[in-house]
Amino acid sequence: MHLKRWITGLTALPFLFLLISKGGTQLFALVVSMVSTIALWEYFHLVSKTDENARPAFTEVSKVAKKKNSPSGFQFLSFLTGFAMIWAAYILSLKLMVGLITWNFLLSGFISVKWFKNNSGGSESVFKQVLAIIYIPLLLSYLVLIRNSSGGMIWIFFILCIVFAGDTGAYYVGSYLGRHKLCPFVSPGKTVEGSIAGLALNLGVGALFKWYFLPSLPWGPSILLFLSIGIAAQMGDLFESTLKRVSNVKDSGILFPGHGGMLDRVDALIFAAPVAYLFKTYIFN
Repeated sequence: MHLKRWITGLTALPFLFLLISKGGTQLFALVVSMVSTIALWEYFHLVSKTDENARPAFTEVSKVAKKKNSPSGFQFLSFLTGFAMIWAAYILSLKLMVGLITWNFLLSGFISVKWFKNNSGGSESVFKQVLAIIYIPLLLSYLVLIRNSSGGMIWIFFILCIVFAGDTGAYYVGSYLGRHKLCPFVSPGKTVEGSIAGLALNLGVGALFKWYFLPSLPWGPSILLFLSIGIAAQMGDLFESTLKRVSNVKDSGILFPGHGGMLDRVDALIFAAPVAYLFKTYIFN
């Protein structure tokens, strides 16, 4: 498992570096939109298993919905809205992003009334669909907003280094030295020791990156940024673990050997991106 993780990570690293440094903002937005679409597909796969594991009554609703093609309708709306959300971020239109969330909610409500008018499953399907849009494309769109801002390329590397360092530190320290469970019901493998180690690496790697590449940032807010990104990343990991736990699956997919699916790879980044954007936009500017 460890060997697969390192092979996958080291193989993907050069492509990731070239994408961010040489690809330009348009290609970056395109790749983020593709990541969003794959993560959305995995999300719907997870919540469909949640439906099957949750209540027999809702399973019957799901069967009726499937016959009427409602899951496909919800997913198509999600993919379309998610793609538009990323490109709204690309043109730096926050108003359009808010408008897309609004229209997505209205359209999903209309779909639920049309396809679920004879039972109570529609409202739950709307909730999961709207959650999908907010959870994945909206939060990922902050990466595009950051990339398109002043010094955006450096900041993307900055965020990735902090998040990946914390994730690696938490994983290995937790695996070998972890004794106290952090959140056993949600993720039995995560430990307090791993969490602390992850935050320590968030601080260390963040400080080194800031020292060499972002020397103009003040130290006080920077340390708060490192910790905030680290905490948000761990919360993102736990949030996705909750979905997997309820769905009774280990990974969201099998796209990356040793790492799981796309959602497994970006779960921490999803929560960390808006935190970094808020610091960059409202504290450091």
